[in-house]
Amino acid sequence: MIEEMQESHQLKVSRIARQVKSYYRTKTPFRIYHGSTNSTRIVSFRRSEMLDVSDLNNVLSIDTKRQVAVVEPNVPMDSLVDATVAYDLLPPVITEFPGITVGGGIQGGAGESSSFKWGFFSQTVNWIEYVLADGSIVKSSPAKYADLFYGAAGSSGTLGVITAVEVRLIPAKKYVRLTYLPVASFKDAIDTMQQTAAEAHDFIDGIMFGKDHGVIVAGKLSDTAVGTVQRFSRAHNPWYYLHAQKIDAAKKIVTETVPLKDYLFRYDRGAFWVGKYAFERFDIPFNALTRFMLNPLLNTRKLYQALQDSGASQEHLVQDLTLPLDTTEEFMQYIDNLTGIYPLWLCPIKPEPRSPLLCNGLDAPLAINIGVWGPQIADYTEFKKINRDIEAKLTKLGGKKWMYAHTYYTEKEFWNIYDKSWYNKLRQKYKATTLPSIFEKVRVKERYAVRARRGLLRTITGRAKLHIEE
Repeated sequence: MIEEMQESHQLKVSRIARQVKSYYRTKTPFRIYHGSTNSTRIVSFRRSEMLDVSDLNNVLSIDTKRQVAVVEPNVPMDSLVDATVAYDLLPPVITEFPGITVGGGIQGGAGESSSFKWGFFSQTVNWIEYVLADGSIVKSSPAKYADLFYGAAGSSGTLGVITAVEVRLIPAKKYVRLTYLPVASFKDAIDTMQQTAAEAHDFIDGIMFGKDHGVIVAGKLSDTAVGTVQRFSRAHNPWYYLHAQKIDAAKKIVTETVPLKDYLFRYDRGAFWVGKYAFERFDIPFNALTRFMLNPLLNTRKLYQALQDSGASQEHLVQDLTLPLDTTEEFMQYIDNLTGIYPLWLCPIKPEPRSPLLCNGLDAPLAINIGVWGPQIADYTEFKKINRDIEAKLTKLGGKKWMYAHTYYTEKEFWNIYDKSWYNKLRQKYKATTLPSIFEKVRVKERYAVRARRGLLRTITGRAKLHIEE
């Protein structure tokens, strides 16, 4: 079975290499098509400039002695977890949305509540097989083609095509034991995260429900259940953030046990709390009954489909920002004054300065991710201004943002943040100058019509899909 899988993989890689080589000869600036996206920018493709890698979706092998898995880039996180947990193993970093892929986790910069310990998903990878932009095939690692290995992380597919990776694994356990720690200010939250990051935990994140109240949640892998066993994956279970909100209101330390997969994808139902805004847009009561009835539409795969098909992401502030520890509190105060948006998500992250394009590519002992995701802003001028203001403040405080989100930097602003000379030299060395640059790829180029009801209907009927021009 493994030999057949490897043979199939080689055939797919050969096909991709031939197509890439053809694009290189004609200087065609192709884009990589995965079949889905976790970007909130509206993405579209021209079929004549599109490289389809959607069939690179297999777990090729799992080595239990070395504790590694070799996987293709279009494997989603839930499939990766299912494959590795069958051997009582687990990737150290699993994104909270199950549809995010291995390749997306590397090229887009994926982190989660274990990132204070491990960094981003790319920091748990041993090697990456690439088809370079001229069609040649290399295997990059910290020991060979190290500049490509570190440089491609966060590069949004602008340095080549990932075709396979080897991911490190750790022992899995049945549960995650959670402890909710109440906090009473931004400083309290930051200090608590810093303190818990120095202790024996496997997971840390937090939610601020207001400027003077929230919870920091510390988790530990465990094979034994202590206290209440709480689930979040079934239609009748609470959304995770609503459950945490009740604990926040009680202002007491609470410990409970969550089954492993329920914890890893605890934010899937409702996409943290962004799903609530769909209820508001369509004037649907937001309660346990309506969430139960609409549950099939309220997972992140469906919500991303609806966002892309409707264009509604152009009316919602959805930004993930990463800052050095010492400027995080000032930025949180700024967000409170500018937007008043709550909840805010907090996640401590181990920096990786060797990967400058990652938003944790910071020279700091610890970085903090702040998730700012808000309700509808119908006035596009106001929407754009708020995004621009946030970008300016973030730059001033030495932070970086995730590229999945709406990006409005001017070219000069962008290359004042990132090292253009280093990036261009890397592109030249690996023959990637015919590909779109990262600035060209991630900046918002145009405004699309917002058709919220059409997007909803097409999502319900299974017709929502990424736009491909013939």
